[in-house]
Amino acid sequence: MNQTASPALRPGTKLAYLIIAVATGLLMPIQSRVNGALGVQLDDPFAAALVSFVVGLVALTLIHLVFPGPRRAAQSIPRVIAQRRFPWWYLGAGAVGAFVVVSQSTAVPIVGVALFTVSLVTGQTMGSMVVDRFGFGPAGPRKISALRLIGALLTLVGVLWAVSPRIITDVELGSLLFPMIFTLIVGVLMGYQSASNGVQAQAYGNPLTATLMNFVVGTLMLGLILLVRLPLVSTDGAFPTGWWYYIGGLLGCVFIGVSAFMVRHLGVLFTGLCMICGQLLGSLLLDMVVPTAGSQIGFATVAGTVLTLLAVGLASVSGGGNAKTRRR
Repeated sequence: MNQTASPALRPGTKLAYLIIAVATGLLMPIQSRVNGALGVQLDDPFAAALVSFVVGLVALTLIHLVFPGPRRAAQSIPRVIAQRRFPWWYLGAGAVGAFVVVSQSTAVPIVGVALFTVSLVTGQTMGSMVVDRFGFGPAGPRKISALRLIGALLTLVGVLWAVSPRIITDVELGSLLFPMIFTLIVGVLMGYQSASNGVQAQAYGNPLTATLMNFVVGTLMLGLILLVRLPLVSTDGAFPTGWWYYIGGLLGCVFIGVSAFMVRHLGVLFTGLCMICGQLLGSLLLDMVVPTAGSQIGFATVAGTVLTLLAVGLASVSGGGNAKTRRR
C-alpha cells in the first residue's frame, strides 16, 4: 500500500485546522451525554448505539444521494476495495465507532461526562502515538520522542488524580473501574479508527464517504449483536419523545468526518490531541452546568483534567516529523 505524505501546511492554515479540530472535539462530550441519556431511556446501551448509528447513516446516505461529489466518491467504493487500495481490516474502523457509542451509553450515566472523557482521551493519546509511530495513517510514520512518552505517563497520572475522589468514596469500586477501563480500551482503538478513516478518505477522495463506510459497518455490527442478544435483553425501555435524544448520530458524523480529513494534514496524534483539548474542556463545562447523577466535580477532578490536558500537549511537542519518507 503506497501512501503519500501531505505537503507542509502554511502556519495560518495549520492554525485554522487546529481551531476546527478543537471545536469539533467540543461535540464529543455533548454526544456522550445524549447517547448516555438515550441508553438510560432504552435500558440497553447497544440499542442506543444502534439508534445513534441509524440516524447518522440515514443523514449520510441522503448527503451522498443529493450532492454530486460525495455521490461519485461513494460509487468508487467497490472499485477501491477490489483494487485493495488499503488493507481490508481498515474497514473495522466502523466497529470501533460503534463501541465508542456503546461506551458512551454505558459509562456516562455511571461516572459522568468528565471522568468518561478523561478515560477516553488517555486511551486516544496512547493509541494515536502507536499508530503514528508505525505509520497506519496517511501522513506516514512519526517518531515517538522522550517528551511524548513523558506526556503519556503524565496523562495516566492525571486520570488517576481525576478519578481519586470516586475511588475513595465509592463503596463498590468495580462499578466505577469497569466502565472506565472499557472506555480506556475504546480510546486506544480510536487511534486506529482515526488512521483508518484518514486512509479511506484519501482512497475514496472524500472524508464523508469514509464516514459513510464507518456508519455502514457499525450499523451492521450493532444490528447483529442486538439480534444475538434479543432473547436476553430487557424490554422495559421505551423510545423517548425529545428530539435531542436522537442527535448523537449527527454529531458523530461531524466528529468522524472532520477527523478523517484532518489526519491527512496534521497526523493522527496531533489531530487527536487537538480534539482531546476540546473534549476535556467541553466535558468539564457540561458536568458543571448540566450534571448527571454520576457527575462529581471537585478540585481533584478539575486538577486531574488540567494535568491530562497539559500532558497531551507535552506529548505533541517534538518528534512530530515523519520517521521516513514515504514512497510515492
